[in-house]
Amino acid sequence: MTSRSVEDHAHAVRLLLDRALAPATEHVPVPVALGRVLAADVHAPIDLPLFRNSQMDGFAVAADSLRGVPVTLPIAATIAAGDAGPERLDPGTAVRIMTGAPVPAGADCVVPVEDTDSDDDVVCVLVPRRRGEFVRDRGSDVHAGDVLLAAGTELTPRHLAMFAAVGLTALPVRRRPRVAVIATGAELVPAGTALAPGQIYDSNSTALAASVTANGGEVAFVDRSTDSPELFRDMLARATESADVVLTSGGVSMGEFEVVREVLTPLGGWFGHVSMQPGGPQGLTEVGGVPVLSFPGNPVSTLVSFEVFARPELRRCAGLAPLPADHAKLTGPLESPPGRRQFLRGRRVPQGVTLESGPGSHLVAALARADVLIDIPEDVTTMQAGDDVRVWQL
Repeated sequence: MTSRSVEDHAHAVRLLLDRALAPATEHVPVPVALGRVLAADVHAPIDLPLFRNSQMDGFAVAADSLRGVPVTLPIAATIAAGDAGPERLDPGTAVRIMTGAPVPAGADCVVPVEDTDSDDDVVCVLVPRRRGEFVRDRGSDVHAGDVLLAAGTELTPRHLAMFAAVGLTALPVRRRPRVAVIATGAELVPAGTALAPGQIYDSNSTALAASVTANGGEVAFVDRSTDSPELFRDMLARATESADVVLTSGGVSMGEFEVVREVLTPLGGWFGHVSMQPGGPQGLTEVGGVPVLSFPGNPVSTLVSFEVFARPELRRCAGLAPLPADHAKLTGPLESPPGRRQFLRGRRVPQGVTLESGPGSHLVAALARADVLIDIPEDVTTMQAGDDVRVWQL
């Protein structure tokens, strides 16, 4: 069984996925663009605000008419938001105006209603105002042609609000990589099914599909296969038709009933051991131009394999920022076997990072409690409290 380092296998995955996951652009409606990444700069089609309007409910007046307050002025009109209103304010008059309503020419300030005393016909202004007070000028937020947002920005609700405010209906975004997920194993059954002896609930398909979505991908296909080569071949054919990349779990070791290795090795797939724990058995194949990344079947091994090998490439294709490793101080000692790069589950605490569990690849609940992977190099066998370790954000 051939062996690779983590770096060598990650490089092989990157080379294969670079061809299959070339960045591409698509246009999507603004309301469904949340979380997408802009593929190009977006420019404002209009000024914002598009016209001078009132910042307050009150009275639009000329500031010069307020000398020697209190001043009583006749009310010439009322302008609600959405009304056109009079084009010009007659000198020595006031216009009752609502927030967002257009301010007529000749009016250069708005007096808030709480600074006045009025009836239907006249208003007594009690507080002087300067020119420009409580008036929003045209283009004071953005001018037509300005860059609203730069390419590479991951879109949030506040961004969508801005695009809607200038009347945009669709946005150029990076196309999400389409990913198929196949979990294998005769022992797997869906949640909600009564377990027969020897059966377990399938968590890998759920975990991988969720991981794809969380890292900018689009789940194109999810299914589970038994150890039947015929069933797996049929499933794989449907997956490669619908996806840019396929992720499989299980069936990659050297024992019996390793359906993924059995089917993909004759197609030129590489299957071997990567010097890491968990996640040692790995496979990598190209089927009809579609990369197939084959992870081991233990749930923790599956998720760690995704984090190490698939996550960086999916995020790159989707235009999402990478999640680089950083460093933290260990809160206690640990031991690691020589010759294997360990990815231990850890949890950040005020003092640094603490181990969440042992190295077992079946400890799903412990992984759920973790928020980082603690990365221990192959040549390190012991570490002490206070030592600096590399950690990967989960």
